[in-house]
Amino acid sequence: MTDGNQALKKAGLKVTLPRVKILELMQGPENQHISAEELYKKLLDLGEEIGLATVYRVLNQFDDAGIVSRHHFESGKAVFELSSQHHHDHLVCLSCGKVIEFSDDVIERRQDEIAMKHNIKLTNHSLYLYGVCTNDECDHGEA
Repeated sequence: MTDGNQALKKAGLKVTLPRVKILELMQGPENQHISAEELYKKLLDLGEEIGLATVYRVLNQFDDAGIVSRHHFESGKAVFELSSQHHHDHLVCLSCGKVIEFSDDVIERRQDEIAMKHNIKLTNHSLYLYGVCTNDECDHGEA
């Protein structure tokens, strides 16, 4: 049994072809922070006959099961990434939409200190930093 099949069974989801194909695609590093529409197009390019509604349904099921995380960056559309064991934050370019994952111990420590100062026990958090790329690779679309 593949790791993907085990992840599905562990999440209480039946192993179906659409679920397996979507999970396989999402395991590629180039497919992190991907929208349902982009995932659907990639499936079409691979010759998979999985409808857009099915892609949305599977991603929602994966989100509910904790297999993927849903993010709503400034683009207004949801993007998905596989849930990871390590916490990370995101830098997002408002021009080209590029997303960079990063981890910083100082930021993490400071967030914990602030929460303690206000008598809050953190159970989860997310940090999104927005800006514009300063390199020539960015398409510098309308921001």
